Amino acid sequence: MDKLKSLQEYISSLGSVAVAFSGGVDSTLLLKVSHDVLGGKAIAVTASSLSFPERELNEAKSFCEKNGIKQVICPSEELEIEGFRHNPVNRCYLCKKELFTKILDIAHENNISHVIEGSNLDDLGDYRPGLQAIDELGILSPLRHCGLTKSDVREISHELGLPTWDKPSFACLASRFVYGEEITAEKLIMVERAENFLRDMGFRQLRVRIHGDMARIEILPEDFGKILSEDTRTSIYDALKGYGFSYVALDMKGYRTGSMNETITKEGKNCRTK
Repeated sequence: MDKLKSLQEYISSLGSVAVAFSGGVDSTLLLKVSHDVLGGKAIAVTASSLSFPERELNEAKSFCEKNGIKQVICPSEELEIEGFRHNPVNRCYLCKKELFTKILDIAHENNISHVIEGSNLDDLGDYRPGLQAIDELGILSPLRHCGLTKSDVREISHELGLPTWDKPSFACLASRFVYGEEITAEKLIMVERAENFLRDMGFRQLRVRIHGDMARIEILPEDFGKILSEDTRTSIYDALKGYGFSYVALDMKGYRTGSMNETITKEGKNCRTK
């Protein structure tokens, strides 16, 4: 628990914080520790947009209500950001720059000294242009600062009795689109409905990637047997067809984070918005 103590001491030194809170594994631990250490001087700010599923928003609201934490809902419609809907490789940069600028304003309005977010050390191992925006805006990342990996976050969350300790990883729905494919409200809703359907069927760790009018389903390899049974296949196919997909495919490599990044060239990854 040395890393937890380090995290507590670091957050305490900040005096007051606005936590960018999505309800995921990382931001839940960050908010819990911030609230334990700073009390009312720690608030949660949660984005509300088409790329953030309603069930995730409701879980975030429920956590704050149960723990007596002040929460501010921040409307953030990414589709209105110039260039975002065209889904360039720096899409996440555009989104984070807009969102965290709004969170900084909310922090100022509430007399909060710092804005903090929940990326951990493992997040440095993938292509994450959003971290550039976070650095440019002076947003702090306590989990990274204190050397916490995803495994550390889950272990400490378990020790603290947080319900999210074994919650599946999640990323915004815009990450389901192939770079260069237009992101629309209609397609975001299709993806959200498809993923909700699969979760309701008992699949926990999953993604529904969208390629034009095709849904590419990523699940854990150990769940292949379940999804390939005739009744399950038929139910999924019929449901996703009803949501607007023409084709439904299973990715044979299985679930992995950032699979859309596999198509980016080294040169593309080095592109940055100035």
